[in-house]
Amino acid sequence: MNTATHPLGTLVETDVLVIGSGASGCGAALGASGQGLDVTLMDKGKLESSGCIGGGNDHYMAILDEKDTPFDGVEDLVKFYAKPLNGWTPSMLENGWYRHMRPLLDRLEAGGVDFGKTADGRYHRTQGFGQPGTWWCHIANGMTIKRVMARLVRAEGVNVLDRVMAVKILTDGGRACGALGWNVASGEFVVVRAKTVVSAQGRSATRGFNNSTHNPFNVWMYPYNTGAGVVLGYDAGAAVTELDTYQRATMLPKGYGCPGMNGINSSGAHEINALGERFMGKYDPMWENGVRNNQIQGTFQEQLEGSGPPFYMDMRHVDEAVVRELQDILMPGDKATFGDWAECTGTDFQHKLLEVEIGELIFGGTIAVNDQFETSVPGLFCGSIFLYCSGAMCGGFEAALKASGMSAAGAVDEALAARVRDEIFAPLGNEETLSYKELEEAARNVMNYYMGFRRSMSGMARALEKIRFLSDQASRLHADTLRDLMRCHEAKDVLTICELAIQATMERKESGRCVYRLTDYPEINPEMAKPLLLMRGENGPVYQWGKAPLVRFMARRLPQGRPMRGCRRMRPERQGVFYAPEI
Repeated sequence: MNTATHPLGTLVETDVLVIGSGASGCGAALGASGQGLDVTLMDKGKLESSGCIGGGNDHYMAILDEKDTPFDGVEDLVKFYAKPLNGWTPSMLENGWYRHMRPLLDRLEAGGVDFGKTADGRYHRTQGFGQPGTWWCHIANGMTIKRVMARLVRAEGVNVLDRVMAVKILTDGGRACGALGWNVASGEFVVVRAKTVVSAQGRSATRGFNNSTHNPFNVWMYPYNTGAGVVLGYDAGAAVTELDTYQRATMLPKGYGCPGMNGINSSGAHEINALGERFMGKYDPMWENGVRNNQIQGTFQEQLEGSGPPFYMDMRHVDEAVVRELQDILMPGDKATFGDWAECTGTDFQHKLLEVEIGELIFGGTIAVNDQFETSVPGLFCGSIFLYCSGAMCGGFEAALKASGMSAAGAVDEALAARVRDEIFAPLGNEETLSYKELEEAARNVMNYYMGFRRSMSGMARALEKIRFLSDQASRLHADTLRDLMRCHEAKDVLTICELAIQATMERKESGRCVYRLTDYPEINPEMAKPLLLMRGENGPVYQWGKAPLVRFMARRLPQGRPMRGCRRMRPERQGVFYAPEI
């Protein structure tokens, strides 16, 4: 990494820029540095604690090819995950996930991650999320996993830009050539010039919905993930996807946001409604250990029918050793404060029912890629493709391998950089008094009312109108401190993700492929068993059904006010958005 003074701040020059230092970013940094390249890792947080696993992680998903273990080969992974809906091809899954699972597990273990072992020395693995095999390796010291990753990355000599928030991906002649950002602790403006860029900012966007405590940071996912990867990719001209289908919720201990329910489900716990009935068999053949969306929809349906709340997870019948591991090792490994919370509330898995509730919705999505993990913008790759800590790390690793082809770095648009810098710091001098808290809370109220587990087309149209109104108010944001300034830009990301997700959901006129249901379209439409891509057009999103081919720069070539050939205009209430032909 070469660093020099720039008229606007600091100029950094590198071979590969990785944006995001969570599991995906760490995987990308390890992948690119292993090719002997100069790698720079940029994140608004600190490497040792950034990303969804910054607070801990209790499992690592891995196919281990154990001959006497059912469903433990690459063909099982491909069969389960290679679905037309997500666009993951067998090649992507085999080369981008399976191939790196075991080597990265070995690196994590060598670095100090304590994977649980059985008496015969095998990894202690369990089944979850409706998967056919026992793919989940338990972690005994899960709260330390991110620090292990950080040590591995720093040991490779990766250049780390801690606390630098990326706000724009730079392009030159349509090719990615770096990014603009600013240091959220010092206020320093940073220009990064790179030969290739890897987006690794995760798949989830939090703080778009309220939870039962109305504390936006008491969320079950990392609260600082606001969908910036999708926002930056979309702004750069890349196609983004899964905004219509990657909308998730989970069951939570009532009033406590933590992501550790998979271990409870897979241990054999029974979910009980207010009538004392175990009911999940009506909604999934694997009962509580089935597909997470089915558990959420099942619990919500019971609630609509008056059978709850309250709802409980009953673990009193589960083996005592399993329960102790859950409460004392796995749950605190996912969120370090769980032990304190359990003590304060008198939580005891072995002897008491655990009251649970449906957690808040989390929107997500990712930048669409081909089998080479390259986006529709040349030189821009994405590692946040697959799921969970394992998928994030492996996907990042593979994206970096593909991004390692050397090329000359493009030129920085100095005028653009100056405009972006002014826009970043504008809230500090704004005489208006609108705070990020007010803007986010208003957005959450809209999303809760219109974009919950039951939706209608008319309601979503109203939500879109209101979210766009709130986005128009973003110019009034005021910040007194750099921390508030960071939150202002996060609030803008939240609004953008909400708007894109609403529009994507309105295009998917069916129910049953995600956690929500549309009253206007209550059934699955077989013709929609494919991904929906959104690309930035002159007047809003352009849509493409199907993963491939990614039409490069299609959105940017659209003349003002003219639809593409074969497209039809939207209804008057949605002017400026065009349909692309189905592929």
